[in-house]
Amino acid sequence: MLKCSRRTMHALEAVVDIAFHARPEPVQSKDIATRQNVPQRYLEQVMQHLVRNGVLKGVRGPRGGYTLARERRRITVGEVVRIVSELDADGEEAFSAGSELGRRTVQPIWDDCQAIMMAKIDKITLEDMCARAETAGIAAELEGADNFTI
Repeated sequence: MLKCSRRTMHALEAVVDIAFHARPEPVQSKDIATRQNVPQRYLEQVMQHLVRNGVLKGVRGPRGGYTLARERRRITVGEVVRIVSELDADGEEAFSAGSELGRRTVQPIWDDCQAIMMAKIDKITLEDMCARAETAGIAAELEGADNFTI
């Protein structure tokens, strides 16, 4: 079942952050946690799940962090949502309507709405999200960028 949980939002923000702040070095989780204002330990759980599912690559070491496992135009918002939904659903029983009326009237409408929403977010790539960030005037923080401010 599709839910936009806090974990899903943080995961989406983190993956878009990595795509948006892409540079030769990996993006460190402490930087992502600072920009998102979430505990690094909380974020690491989600990031590791995204690594295991092929969205991110983890790089170890003092200059380590995360990079995208594929080009940002090949990763969709829908893919990230599905992967994180697995974490949210662990141990949770799938919900279904409890009555005949619910099964025949409410549940089909809910299922249709979810299918429409997933089809829509399956078309939105990280490339699209980065373009939205640029259009919104958000500046990428590139580590080691030359600063000629006087």
